[in-house]
Amino acid sequence: MDYESIDVMKECEIFLEDMQKGLNGHPDCLDMLPTYIPMNDHISINEPVIVMDAGGTNFRVAVVTFDSNLKPVIQDFANYPMPGVKEEIDRDEFLKTIVEYIKPVIHKSNKIGFCFSYPTEILPNGDGVLLRFSKEIKVQGMVGLPVGAGILEALKKAGYTEPKKIVLLNDTVATLLGGKAAYADRHYDSFIGFILGTGTNTSYIENVNNIGKINVPVNEYSSMIINIESGNYRQSPSGRIDKEYDQTTYNPGQSTFEKKISGGYLGGLTLSLLKNAAEAGLLSDAFLNNIRNIMDLTTIDVNEFLHEPYGKNLISNACSMEQEEGRRDRTTLYYLIDSLVERAAKLVAINLISVVIKSGKGQDPCRPVCITADGSTFYKLKNFKSKLEHYMKVYLVDQLNLHYEFVEAENSNLTGSAVAALAKLS
Repeated sequence: MDYESIDVMKECEIFLEDMQKGLNGHPDCLDMLPTYIPMNDHISINEPVIVMDAGGTNFRVAVVTFDSNLKPVIQDFANYPMPGVKEEIDRDEFLKTIVEYIKPVIHKSNKIGFCFSYPTEILPNGDGVLLRFSKEIKVQGMVGLPVGAGILEALKKAGYTEPKKIVLLNDTVATLLGGKAAYADRHYDSFIGFILGTGTNTSYIENVNNIGKINVPVNEYSSMIINIESGNYRQSPSGRIDKEYDQTTYNPGQSTFEKKISGGYLGGLTLSLLKNAAEAGLLSDAFLNNIRNIMDLTTIDVNEFLHEPYGKNLISNACSMEQEEGRRDRTTLYYLIDSLVERAAKLVAINLISVVIKSGKGQDPCRPVCITADGSTFYKLKNFKSKLEHYMKVYLVDQLNLHYEFVEAENSNLTGSAVAALAKLS
């Protein structure tokens, strides 16, 4: 669990090796999923696209068009609960729920761009086969089946017979495309999409000749976006508490990298760390008794404590009522939690540094690699972004002389999904 023991450049070598193995189709390494989305610079104007965005907690629907200035226009926006997040459901209920969500806009376009933020093997036709759910989503009967075809069939069963076409893409792919569209006037050397919210993932642009596992004609592609599925990286350093916490999650052994850095898991990991620390005598007896009664801790709870250690929040309320003892509790707790944030920043730096290296871009500081970042954990978790930028400067910029820039693109998942649909669906 000690962030100081992590050798960044050594871990980057391991990450890069795993990336290349994944591109060549080796098992038990990063998925490195081809997207089969053309990297077109042309975007059709004034053509509506139905877009859906299935995230960790929310399911968003909208209609997106691009005006004559290539600016996205988002209409008919609606936000719904992600099916399968509160209780386990089956495939039929999952698909029927999606149909209900898109009913209000179903006649607005025959093109659908679906940002599906779960590990999915994208097919050359734009559909995708679900590999597994993550982020504690519980849906039975979906794995191994094409998601888009299931939605189109469910639409027909519901009485919507006009022909529709659908393209699936991951949230990081949508983020990459959304960022590329938002900053089309900038001179970037390449583009990366990065998500750190409920879960985490990364995408980047790879030369097709380096993708050994593609076994279909790809003459229309010179390069292609790769969905790394970095949240399921298996080689990152783990401690005893990481392994203990992993066994308490819905999917032990999966998404182990994600469980060390993302908002869906940092709260639970923090709770495990604090209980271990209290049992080891690092905190007061009062805190030990109180923490034993806390069964659930969210990343929001953790962030509230970091911002206000003396505020009215779950962790602060568990501290000793005695003034000096309570002060020591809070100071110890802050350092313990901050060390988890520091480790998360270091692990994310390893991830992003490796991807910039693999892209082969960013050597000119006037044309850096654009990293479009999205997710509440990335932007809201106290001190995370500044810690990450420190490691990026020390190792990527100063040591490797490679250059990057973090950017934020509004509604990148929605606009990126529209870009993908317009590029892929004729």
